[in-house]
Amino acid sequence: MKILVTGGAGYVGNLLAKALLGAGHVVTIFDNFMFGYDSVLHIVNHPNLHIIKGDIRNDNLAYLHDKDVIFHLAAISGYPACEANPNSAKLINVDATVRISDYLAKDQLLIYASTTSFYGNSGSVSDEKTIVNPVSLYGLTKHQAEQIILQRENAISLRWATVFGVSPRMRAGLLVNDFVQKAVQEGTLVLYSPYSKRTFMHVADSVKGYLFALDHAHQMRGQIYNMGSEKLNFSKREIADAIKQYFSFEIIEANMLDKDVRHFSVSFANARALGFNCEVSLEDGIHEMIKLYRFYTPHSFIKPI
Repeated sequence: MKILVTGGAGYVGNLLAKALLGAGHVVTIFDNFMFGYDSVLHIVNHPNLHIIKGDIRNDNLAYLHDKDVIFHLAAISGYPACEANPNSAKLINVDATVRISDYLAKDQLLIYASTTSFYGNSGSVSDEKTIVNPVSLYGLTKHQAEQIILQRENAISLRWATVFGVSPRMRAGLLVNDFVQKAVQEGTLVLYSPYSKRTFMHVADSVKGYLFALDHAHQMRGQIYNMGSEKLNFSKREIADAIKQYFSFEIIEANMLDKDVRHFSVSFANARALGFNCEVSLEDGIHEMIKLYRFYTPHSFIKPI
């Protein structure tokens, strides 16, 4: 198939592009490459890879017309980046998604990178029927975009757990990644709202989930699926303690709330019923990042966009 990945040079996108190429598809990466081209160097010479540098906010969308499947990953991702770039968050996460959805023909499958973040501060187990409660601009814009996507019959919305792990384009602001980096490089980890819970998954399992959705599109189209594992529902304190199994560092529980006040657990029963399961443990992801952060300092991703 001919497949396009928006945000294809990003943290998950570059690994998804590699996996799709490995499965025999013809892949086009569409990205603004604001963080450079290093993340696609490992696949740039593949004969079935095409790369387009552009901006989904205003570029001509003709590059979409002959694609069988569009994986829409391009976004301002996460609480800090959206708060630093609120106008861009709306333009990219919502308005550009409207442009893409409106442009596509009915027979083109759109697989959308949604998030569990807009379950907000429920404090209970959330499934796809739970009334959402976005507590951040990021969650709000992603929910608005999901509602747009689901107006199409030929679309799948995947609500991802918070991703962690090593990728050619690292993201420092993701919670587990951030905790490991600070523990390794600063020797101290400050926890705000240490017992608030979220759900996590390894980046390799995220890629696996996208491929799963592609292979099961006949069952999943027109629907929302939480993607992750109940085994990876953790509090911040539990993650810090898991990191501390590998080396010693100071953990400080701060007497103030995190500005990002999400606190929820998620049910992934619907995806699991179709056969999707996560394989990589939190401990395996921590171990690989400890080795990485002993020599690598990521650039900040909170910058004007």
